[in-house]
Amino acid sequence: MWRSIYFFNLYRLTLSGLFVFLVSTFSEALSLGSHSPSLFLYTSITYCVLTLASLLSIKLRQPRFGLQLALQVAVDIVCITILSHASGGVQSGLGVLLLVSLTATGLISRGKITLFFAALASIAVLLQHSYAVLTQDAAVAQYMQAGLLSTAYFAVAWLAHTMAKYAIASENLAAMRGVDLANMAEINRLVIQDMPDGVLVVNESGMVRQYNPSVERLLGYKFSDTDSATLESCEPMLADRFSVWRQHQRRGHEVLRLPITNHQVRVRFLPVQREGFRGAIIFLEDIQRVQAQAQQIKLAALGRLTANIAHEVRNPLSAISYATELLQEEKHDPAQTRLFQIIMDNAARLNHIVEDVLQLNQRDRVQSEEYNLAEKLPPYIEGLSHTQGVSQEIFVIEVASACVISFDRGHLDQVLWNLCRNALRYCSKQVGSVQLSAWNSSEGKAVLEIFNDGPPVAPEAVHKLFEPFFTLTAGGTGLGLYLARELCEANGATLEYRQPAKDGACFRIVFGEQNER
Repeated sequence: MWRSIYFFNLYRLTLSGLFVFLVSTFSEALSLGSHSPSLFLYTSITYCVLTLASLLSIKLRQPRFGLQLALQVAVDIVCITILSHASGGVQSGLGVLLLVSLTATGLISRGKITLFFAALASIAVLLQHSYAVLTQDAAVAQYMQAGLLSTAYFAVAWLAHTMAKYAIASENLAAMRGVDLANMAEINRLVIQDMPDGVLVVNESGMVRQYNPSVERLLGYKFSDTDSATLESCEPMLADRFSVWRQHQRRGHEVLRLPITNHQVRVRFLPVQREGFRGAIIFLEDIQRVQAQAQQIKLAALGRLTANIAHEVRNPLSAISYATELLQEEKHDPAQTRLFQIIMDNAARLNHIVEDVLQLNQRDRVQSEEYNLAEKLPPYIEGLSHTQGVSQEIFVIEVASACVISFDRGHLDQVLWNLCRNALRYCSKQVGSVQLSAWNSSEGKAVLEIFNDGPPVAPEAVHKLFEPFFTLTAGGTGLGLYLARELCEANGATLEYRQPAKDGACFRIVFGEQNER
């Protein structure tokens, strides 16, 4: 509103300045101030000075807006009425200028007070003409012209009030629509940003207009906020498919292997059509992620099945072990004793597999506690060394002082047990053969690495390390690493294998967002 009243005062300043210029330069050629040139000149100068004062008060925002507008309209009514009187009264036509002031006041104030100003203007016109009739022998018949002008004041004031009412309604509706559009745009942005699939929005010429973080991960391309990227610069293969799709839109679903990241993706194009082709939305679906999800579903079903089988196996397995122990108490020849020992060993191995399978059922029962790895690891390694009957000097622990994690106690012990047992199994059993290092990454996540100096994992076996029942040891169950990874994921962490630059093997745990501090 302050901006509107500022422009209104610029009009008033222009009008008053024009009056001063015209009466001082062309006073004899124009009818302005024909009855009293000096009164017209002094009134014009006063009008100009008061308008300048109004501009200053608008800049200072003092007094309040409503009072300033009322004072300015009152000045217009008084000054224009005096200028009309000095120029011959109603017949001079200067009273029409009040229509502009009343219209501007109605649009700016947006209230019925405009009718009050119209009443003041009508009273001023009628009083001026009455004074002219009494003192200057003005024609009584001109009361009709004054009345019509007063009627025009009320008509314009009511019209301005009505227009202002509709303007307020339109402005409120536009504001509501603007809020709705802003909310919808924010929702769309959040949905796109959070989608695991890549979403790329391009215009008709292939310029990238919008993207989400998954696109950068899949394409291996870092977008810049300042540069205008194109499909050709991001991924030429994708640009070629886009060109082909524009010519033959039926070919919109293809599977590509991106050369930079070696990701296999399913590409899907959807046209953005609004009065013609305006671009397209490109969806990049990570095939590896879909396959991993399918694998997780299968493994979850398999886990439930094997857990049920494990419960059923445990009872007859206990009976076999007990019966074998009873038979061992009797005297037998060495061959039979050997057979009994084989039964006991295999029963123990089956029991170990059953226990590992039953551990999988505990991954959903997480009771997180906070641990400082600098305090947790040394006593754990000391107990592990005593249990396994090895020297504690085999282990080297390097942990940052403030490496705090949130993890379930039983899950953490199980994960460390599996990883450290594997490290002990394959290391050279020398001093410092197994190294445990922990630190906080630049993203604020705790990282734990368990390294051993044994032989590295064969490249063809790396992608199978975390599969259930896959083992590189003859006596292993193949569930240790799989169980460790499942328990890590249940606690918001990730477990991965990393091949060191030198010989050896290394497993890294990156604790998730719930561990950030």
